[in-house]
Amino acid sequence: MSVSCCKKETMQDQIRQWFIECRDATGKFPEFPKEDEGGSAAIFKEKDPAEVEAELAGKEDEKGKKKGKKKDKKDKKKKDKKDKKGKKGKKGKGKGDDEEEEEGFKMQPSNFLPTVKESSDKYETVWMERDETNNFSQKHDSELIKEEKRIEVETEVRLQVDELMRQELKNLKLAVDRDKGKKGKKGKKGKKSGKKSGKKKKKKSGKKSGKGKKKKKEKDLTADRTIESLYEELVMEGILIRSPKVPLSEFRGEYSYLGTTLRQANIEPMPSLSDVRQLVALYGILPLGSQAVHEKSPLIKSVLLAGPRGTGKRTLVHAICTETGANLFDMTATNIAGKYPGKSGLQMLIHMVFKVARQLQPSVVFVGDAERTFLKKVPKTDKTDPKRLKKDLPKVLKTIKPEDRVLIVGTSRCPFECELKGITGSFQKIILIPRPDYASRNLLWRTTISKYGGILTPTLDVSSLSKITDGYTPGHMVTASQQVLSERRIAQLSKRTLQATEFVAPLARIDPIYKEEEEAFKSWYGKTPLGKKRAKMAQGDDEDDGGKGKKGKKGEIGRASCRERV
Repeated sequence: MSVSCCKKETMQDQIRQWFIECRDATGKFPEFPKEDEGGSAAIFKEKDPAEVEAELAGKEDEKGKKKGKKKDKKDKKKKDKKDKKGKKGKKGKGKGDDEEEEEGFKMQPSNFLPTVKESSDKYETVWMERDETNNFSQKHDSELIKEEKRIEVETEVRLQVDELMRQELKNLKLAVDRDKGKKGKKGKKGKKSGKKSGKKKKKKSGKKSGKGKKKKKEKDLTADRTIESLYEELVMEGILIRSPKVPLSEFRGEYSYLGTTLRQANIEPMPSLSDVRQLVALYGILPLGSQAVHEKSPLIKSVLLAGPRGTGKRTLVHAICTETGANLFDMTATNIAGKYPGKSGLQMLIHMVFKVARQLQPSVVFVGDAERTFLKKVPKTDKTDPKRLKKDLPKVLKTIKPEDRVLIVGTSRCPFECELKGITGSFQKIILIPRPDYASRNLLWRTTISKYGGILTPTLDVSSLSKITDGYTPGHMVTASQQVLSERRIAQLSKRTLQATEFVAPLARIDPIYKEEEEAFKSWYGKTPLGKKRAKMAQGDDEDDGGKGKKGKKGEIGRASCRERV
């Protein structure tokens, strides 16, 4: 207690001294910093009153100089404009090329860097030079604990001192006002304030009414019900389903080592399965799984997984739920068909799903066959009403707030059949899942055959099998492996080893994904806003590599030279 009392007294003396110094330097008492600004801790970080006064005087001198310079600048600007007009007529678009040279891709500042730097600084100051060779049992360090506790005690004492000193500063200001004889002026101010308060009230009331119109509070349609009852109802209706346990490592694929070579030949390669796995981790698993990452990373509300049949879109959805422990809400058109009919029923369904999803976050709202929601023409034979969520899905995105760990994940087998504007407006990020390349097929065949009881031997030519199965997806490989590796065939493996030719017959009965279908996905992605942005950036890089060429020809010579190199 005696230590804390001494600390209080020293703090009070320091703050009082600061009051007097500011009073002597500026002629009035200073404003005490608020708690949000750091309180008295902010005072001692700031400069001395004499330095503050010197800075204020310097600023006044600078203002006087700026006023004199403004006139000179205006005259210079007029002259520069005239010169520019003359140069534009002579040089054409030469200056545009110079500006393009300066512009380039710049990485955005990372939100995680300050935390990493803070941890690095702490290591350097505390642990770097500390000798821990004799501390095998990792006992506590009493000095480190004392230092931490001192800081905690100091902050507690500082808060108490700040309250006392704010009151003391108020009393000082009131005493000074009385000495100056401001009692008479206060009476006059009272009358004026009465008039002003009437005006202010009118203005404030007008502002409040305006704000009320802008921000309408959402009606809680289930205010009288508990989360448990809503959860039970969604489970009974088959909306909230149990996700099978599928780790992200189950989605296998190799990195595309030829991507750079294709880009050099002006061919944009499809993403590899390894890239897809990484993007799903960055967009889905990390923000949903960690609250700290979710708060600092860019807010991603919805993701669309687009790719041919059998590429593992649903596997990735289950992987997101498994890795994060998220609840899975199935809002596919076929699943909600006939449930909660009518407009009011749909509003109730959406309200219930997102209310439970927010309360029991992290949550994933799954929309399978998302392209059917935005079809231009619905077939007459389709009675599931696929366009049911078309208007409400974009509206729901606006209700998801930064603190909500809720992700809408859609899958699509043929996104090029629907309205481009609708599907791109509902999904922030689009991840294309391609056919597996040779390296991924080789890895998939090895893992799939081993998973279903097969034995890899030198007689099994996996390389040739990978070569002839170009166009077949992981789903097709699983189907073929299940058909070949029956219980009877597994029992015979010790006498008769597996051959690559055994997989040919089952695969022949399956239609592969042809290159035309993959190109259709590629061209569709090129029309999306994300695809256009990517193409624009790639085009800019090509122009930089090919040279600027002559001025006034829009870089045609530069592009030609780039083609010649290729």
